Amino acid sequence: MAGDSGYLPVSEHGLIGDMHRVALVGTNGTIDWYCSPSFDAPSIFGSLLDANLGGCFELAAAVPAKTRQFYHPDTNVLITRFFADDGVGEIQDFMPVGGVAEARRRRLIRRVLCVRGAMPFRVKVSPRFGYGMDQHTVTEVEAGVVFTAPELTVRLTATVPVEHDDRDVTAEFKLAEGESAVFAIDEVGSGAMPRACSSEEAEELLAAPWLSGGTGCRRRATGAGGGRSCTARRSR
Repeated sequence: MAGDSGYLPVSEHGLIGDMHRVALVGTNGTIDWYCSPSFDAPSIFGSLLDANLGGCFELAAAVPAKTRQFYHPDTNVLITRFFADDGVGEIQDFMPVGGVAEARRRRLIRRVLCVRGAMPFRVKVSPRFGYGMDQHTVTEVEAGVVFTAPELTVRLTATVPVEHDDRDVTAEFKLAEGESAVFAIDEVGSGAMPRACSSEEAEELLAAPWLSGGTGCRRRATGAGGGRSCTARRSR
């Protein structure tokens, strides 16, 4: 849980990556650090360092919920699970690394699943390119939007309707038990054609051989943040 400063401690984060990039995901479901196309590139989301100007990708239950964060066994798929009165939901965060085409796509996938009952979710995607110094535009495309900055262009696709205010993207949706939604960020101009990621494709990627170490990037599963529980509250 974020302290009085508004910053979530670094220890309350899990890490996902594809051997070229990494992202930090808080136990509240927010990606607050992400650089692309490489580890040392300027940030797209950087609210870990500047909560006001750094930008982030918020995704969480829209009701009070306790959370627990852990890795899917023997993979680098990070699961943030939300426990509320009327249901249990989770976010499955990962970056595909299987094959040359996927590597060029430089994709980050966030799959949301309702495990039990029903759960409403809220999303806010607020990129701030170049450590928050570069301005960007938003263009509507099929199944999402394109964020264009001077040095980088990325496409956000979603399987649920999204809205934007010419700067940030928001969405609210509700899932019943067994239902899922997917958000994906692809780099435009990376050599692979950006495309939407369906729920079926995300599920297939989660079952792909690369997750069990087929590409030589096997990760031993350990609980992110020590497997602690915390309380997530809806931001105001």
